[in-house]
Parts: sequence; structure tokens; C-alpha cells
Amino acid sequence: MPAGRTKTRRDSKHRVLRRGESIRADGKYQFKYHINGKPHFVYSWRLEPTDKLPMGKKPCLSLRELEKQIGYDLDTLSDPMGKNITVGELVERYLCTKTGVKPNTLANYNFVQNLLKKETFSEKKISQIKTSDAKLFLIKLQQDGKGYSTIKTVRGVLRPAFQMAVDDDVLHKNPFGFELATVVVNDSVTREAITKDQMRKFLKFVHDDNVYCKYYEVVYILFHTGLRISEFCGLTLRDVDLGNKILNIDHQLQRTANMKLVIESTKTNAGTRKLPMTEDVAECFRGIIEDREVPRNEKIIDGYTGFLFLDKNGNPEVAMHWEHRFNHMVKRYNEIYWVQMPNITPHVCRHTYCSNMAKSGMNPKTLQYLMGHSDIGVTLNTYTHLGLEDAADELKRMEDLEIARKELEKAKGEKPVSQKMFRAI
Repeated sequence: MPAGRTKTRRDSKHRVLRRGESIRADGKYQFKYHINGKPHFVYSWRLEPTDKLPMGKKPCLSLRELEKQIGYDLDTLSDPMGKNITVGELVERYLCTKTGVKPNTLANYNFVQNLLKKETFSEKKISQIKTSDAKLFLIKLQQDGKGYSTIKTVRGVLRPAFQMAVDDDVLHKNPFGFELATVVVNDSVTREAITKDQMRKFLKFVHDDNVYCKYYEVVYILFHTGLRISEFCGLTLRDVDLGNKILNIDHQLQRTANMKLVIESTKTNAGTRKLPMTEDVAECFRGIIEDREVPRNEKIIDGYTGFLFLDKNGNPEVAMHWEHRFNHMVKRYNEIYWVQMPNITPHVCRHTYCSNMAKSGMNPKTLQYLMGHSDIGVTLNTYTHLGLEDAADELKRMEDLEIARKELEKAKGEKPVSQKMFRAI
């Protein structure tokens, strides 16, 4: 045998034994490994899970299963990721797998990494993190003053990162595999839809105000289309088909943290859609296009040009511009009227549109398409705000329909259907 080569060891079934594996004199399989230089052993009467247990022996895991259990890769006899890597290192490794993400998503990833660097939790070994440790860490963040949305963002990175370790057979259980609402208090302010009466009053105020009347068309459009504000900002002249009364929604305009304007795909695949316009909405767009001043040089953003609203520098306006305007409009309204208007943002307009369409009896699947939701559960649960008053109105409507039906049958001379009209055969 050439020097430097070791003899291949096999068991009685001629299977190759890996490094660290051996058979004792009594026929029991043994695996030897080291922790901090000290030898450790595990034993089994079976090498593979499919092996039969010898007669009279107690049931046990196979040696290869035990090897996997202690964190060793069966092919390389090494820990592929390392149970001894820290939480921070695991998150960094996980984020390396997230390529081609949108700028806003990347900004969230960087935010989470910077937050974790300030926490001692990120220095702990992943093999030492238990479910209780994960819960206590999130509770600590809330006690330190972090908001629910921030904690949700942090957990939104840690949970898939630890799941990656589970999928790589480094960990057996994801310590973050619990429902967040069962651990920390959701103290975030929900963005509720406003009532139809509040919407009418706000629209009238904007229409009649000497300062904010120039924004009336935009406010009306957002209340009556359910567009995301980034989708509205991304609209170009080519996307507004006034002849067929159709809006083409296939992109959105965003501004990154470094103030760069970018065109992105819609939030989800379902966000790419063609929206029919009512006559009122079409008239609003017609007015916007007629009042639009043509700049000397149309800015081109990632191949798109002809945006509906431009700032003083000729750049297309983004969501922040409209959020500030809505804040000023609501503030001015509340300075004038004794009955205060709740906070209204472009996204509240979207909530309100969805709620109004649901209350009008629109088919949920149609509403899902109009809203651009990938999951109908979002349409039904997140944006539709129905309460006792709505339920009472719906029951009253059903009752009125039943009364009308009975009166119609009576007028035609038809007898109402009853159980007695049917004869048993």
C-alpha cells in the first residue's frame, strides 16, 4: 500500500465506514468526535436507519442519525455552517442569499443589521438560542422603546435566517417559529378607513379651499381608485388611456435612501393590472393632463418619462410630497372645524376605497383584482373595516328584499312556497 494512504474500513456488510466510525468487538457501532480537544462517543447497534435491530436489543437511533443529531454533516464529517457561529454571522450569511431585492427591502435589511450590532444577543452562538431566548429578546426590544413595526421587521429577518440553519441541518428547531402577537404587545396605530361622510366633507373642503383646491383631483382619484401612492406617482402620460378609460399599472416610482429615483415593479405580481376608470375619475385625469406644464427637458427615470407631477427641479414627485400635503390639509381642516378629522394619508384613501367597495357588495375577487392584492385574505381582513352598523344595514337590506319579494308574489296572485305543498312519495 502506498505511503500516506489509510486502509478503507468496512463493516460486515462491506459498507465503508467514515472517519470516526468503527465497530466494537461486541458488534456495536461507535462514532468518536471531539469538542474542545476532548473525545466524545456515541453508540448504536445500527449503522443506517434501515438496518434491522439485533434480537434482544433495545430500540435506538442508528449511528448515522446520532451523527446528524450532534451537528455533523454525514458526507464531510464537518459542521457545514457551524453551530458555533453567532446570531450576527448567521444573519449576515442569510442576507447574502437575498440578491436582487428592491431598494426599500435592502434598506430594511441594513437597518436590522445595524440594530443587531448594538445588541449582545447577536454575539450569542446560534446553538445556544432557545425559543425562550428568542421571545425574551423581542420583549427586551419593546421594553427598550422599539415599536411593534420595528420588532416585526427584526423578527422578519431572524426567523428566516434561523430557518435556513434548520434547512441546512445545523439546527433541529427554529427558535423564532412562534406567533409574534403572542409575545409582544401590538401598540401600533392601525390605519383605519374613514367613513363616507368624512370622505365627502374632506373632499368638499379641499375643493373649496383657496390653497389646496389644486390638489382636489389627486385626492379624488386616490379615494376612488385605491391606487398605492407609489403607483400613482409612477403614472406617465402613456399609462392614462382616457379614450378607453383605463389605467395601466405595471410599475411604481420610489426614492431610495440616497435620494435616487428608481422605477420598480409593482409590489406583487397581482399589482400589475389594468384599472377601469369611472367618468369622474377620467375627468380628474383629463384636468391634470391639461394643467400639466411641459418641461423643457422631460426627465427619464429607468426608461420612463412623462410623469404627471414634477417638482421645481423637474423631477417626478414621490410619495413623500403627497404625504406632506395630506398632513397639511388635515391640519388646516382641523383648525377650521370643531368636529375633528382623523389622520388621512394616501394609504388611508386606499383603505377607504376598499372598504367602500366591500360595503357596496362588490365581489371579493373583483375587489382583490382592483386592489392588486396577491392574497384575498389581505383584501378581506386588512383593508375591509366592517362593524356592527354595517352588519345591521346588511340584515336590514336582506329583510327589505324579502318583504319586496313577498309583495311581488302577492301581487301576482302566487301562493308563497311552504312545506305543506310537497307530497311525500
